[in-house]
Amino acid sequence: MRKLLLIIALMGIMTIISCTHTPGGIAPSNVPLCGKKYVVLNKTRATDSMIHLFHIIPVSGSNSIHKAMRAAIDKTGGDALIDITAESYYQNWILFSRRVIVVEGTAIRFSD
Repeated sequence: MRKLLLIIALMGIMTIISCTHTPGGIAPSNVPLCGKKYVVLNKTRATDSMIHLFHIIPVSGSNSIHKAMRAAIDKTGGDALIDITAESYYQNWILFSRRVIVVEGTAIRFSD
């Protein structure tokens, strides 16, 4: 009987501790490029995350795709991103959870 209770308890803990990956979207750019000249810089990647205490109470961050995109652009000193992909994942632990947004793309700088 003790082994059965231990197995049930472990299974319950395993369902609380998990990770979920969610695909986001794909976009050609974050600004209109029609008629603009630009120089391709580097591939870049950035994240933004939020932590919830007891899976309900937000304690940090805002978890914004806009902030993640801005951070990716700022890393390279560019003006915009092209070939953008976005996705998110959740990490669930016993006392807290974390949601992360990941933005990847190629940074560009507009030329005159």
